Amino acid sequence: MDFSAEAIIAFMERHQEWSFWLSLVFAAAETTAFLSLLVPSTAILVGVGATVATGAVPFFPIWAGAALGAMVGSTFSWWLGWRFGARILAMWPLKDHPDLVEKAADAFRKWGMGAVFIGHFFGPLRPVIFLFAGMMKMSLPLFLIVNTVAAMAWAYVIPKFGEVGGIIVGWFWNLLGF
Repeated sequence: MDFSAEAIIAFMERHQEWSFWLSLVFAAAETTAFLSLLVPSTAILVGVGATVATGAVPFFPIWAGAALGAMVGSTFSWWLGWRFGARILAMWPLKDHPDLVEKAADAFRKWGMGAVFIGHFFGPLRPVIFLFAGMMKMSLPLFLIVNTVAAMAWAYVIPKFGEVGGIIVGWFWNLLGF
């Protein structure tokens, strides 16, 4: 984990009142096309989840903020795809990664709304699968239903993974007598 992620996690430990908002911002960045390539949000949310295991940060605000942020970011990406369509594919960074674009297109053709769900959990597809949902003109009501369920599940699983990892590390730490 790089210094910036560690600094953000430490900040959230010291300022629990910001955990909802920071989780919202990072989850929105993680699920927004193009931003997801620049912001290490998953690592931050896993790290913050590990602090839940210590009791430093409560789980619910992290989950609620991350769920709402994931809904906002992925819905915005859907809108970008719906509004701008194929023009987005000619932009950086997608024009430099035709293999990623083709994987996302294949996933969406094969699984449809299931790809939207899987897209939250599969990092390589995350930057483009929500764009493809919009490009393929997936209806907004259907997208919102699937996206809401997936965003809530993703927002639970990612920090919970960190929390469980933190519990296991703490258990071994205590077992070794440290």
